[in-house]
Amino acid sequence: MTQVGNVYGEALYTLALEEQLTGKLLEELTVLSQSFRENPEFIRLLSSPNFPKQERCQILDDSFRGKVHAYVLNFLKILTEKGYMKHFYDCCKTFEDLYNRDNGILPVTAITAIALSEEQAAKLAEKLSRATAKQIKLHNLVDPSVLGGVRLDYDGKRLDDTVSHRMDAITKALKGTVL
Repeated sequence: MTQVGNVYGEALYTLALEEQLTGKLLEELTVLSQSFRENPEFIRLLSSPNFPKQERCQILDDSFRGKVHAYVLNFLKILTEKGYMKHFYDCCKTFEDLYNRDNGILPVTAITAIALSEEQAAKLAEKLSRATAKQIKLHNLVDPSVLGGVRLDYDGKRLDDTVSHRMDAITKALKGTVL
């Protein structure tokens, strides 16, 4: 993450916390992030020096006034005026990280060869919740190259119990064996 993302994301979070709006603003930022990822030209437009800042802010007003909280709209305008819209995703990540920290939520990515069923995902989340004493926000990524098993990425840690990882360990051990 960028320093700009950290500073501005934390500033918005602090304001939201004071006003008891963290959940609402996180939801709106998440929707905006998804929308901007689907339409990356919108951020390019808001970052373009070819249009005066006032026109870019008017585009934000026309697009979002009455549809998002005033704090979110003003936040977008500040990023646009400062030329920091390219840091929007970093701001959102900082905001979400702070929200998760304050609410005892641990995002976990489970990488598997095939998608986890709802039952498997629920059991895994429950087991991780007991082990970490946190509420688990589980995201399943499918990567056929893992062959089987599961790799968990969370909180800067990686637990790898995939078939491909075990095969790599066996290969490494065999290569180190002197005959």
